[in-house]
Amino acid sequence: MVSQSNLLKGLGWITVSVLVWVPLFPVAKRVLPIVDAFTLGSVRYAIGIVLLVALVVAIEGRQALRYEGRFLTAAMFGLIGITGFNAFVWYGLTFTRPEHAAIIMGTQTPLIALIVWMTRGIRPAGFTLACVAAAFAGVLLVVTKADPASVLAGGTLAGDLLVFLGALSWITYTLAAARFPRWSPLRWTVLTCLPGTAGLFIVNFIAIRGGIAAVPSLEALGSIGWQIAYFAIGTVVLGVLGFNFSVKYLGPLNTMLTLNLVPVGVFAIEAALGRNFAAIEIGGAALVIGALVANNLYLRRRSTAGSG
Repeated sequence: MVSQSNLLKGLGWITVSVLVWVPLFPVAKRVLPIVDAFTLGSVRYAIGIVLLVALVVAIEGRQALRYEGRFLTAAMFGLIGITGFNAFVWYGLTFTRPEHAAIIMGTQTPLIALIVWMTRGIRPAGFTLACVAAAFAGVLLVVTKADPASVLAGGTLAGDLLVFLGALSWITYTLAAARFPRWSPLRWTVLTCLPGTAGLFIVNFIAIRGGIAAVPSLEALGSIGWQIAYFAIGTVVLGVLGFNFSVKYLGPLNTMLTLNLVPVGVFAIEAALGRNFAAIEIGGAALVIGALVANNLYLRRRSTAGSG
């Protein structure tokens, strides 16, 4: 059961993540022709991790950088969550369409509910499960216009599989936070992003050696200066940190449920840029928002009843 205090804190943190992650795909779509996916991942985390380290030292002191004998475990989850997610998703997008990626990433919510249920024996409340299903259905309506077959047609299986592996990587990372209850979300973020960032550089090096990536020129990087700042400060520092704090306060399932707002926000940005959407897509967005509001009200009522 989520307490009223944790509910408010968790919703505040995940709101930060949603706001900074919503523009991610629209901005990245316009940056990837300038720098490749591997370079983008390396640069954003190289800058982001410097800021995160400075933040944890300022708030928790230098001792917060110690792994306390848990380096291998933290590094493993950092490589899975940070390196794996970025490498799989960004490279997968070069082979498949954004609609495919949105559908596959949307499966994280029901997947995490099932995994928690199977591995920990924690069955979500029936109402929450219903909200999960409704939100997932809404996301599907938004990205498929109620015709999944037409959306899935034409994409390559390789790209879809890579994005799905990225989704599984992030789920694994999300659930792993519970293994480190003594670490604050800030410390968990920093100590997993450090090896995860190193992993991104290794993958980038391998990609360059393999001829599927290239070292960008200073002119190319300079031409996307504000985008890089947004990726590093917004999507890495604020986004990942807000997500991990939300997992602590709301739990992985409710955090993932709220993230279903991200693809809806992406469609809103594209609409603002002049793209027209069908009524079924607008209906799907309303279904997602309705499910989120209903579940949040339900959690508030449960927490109030529990405290009474």
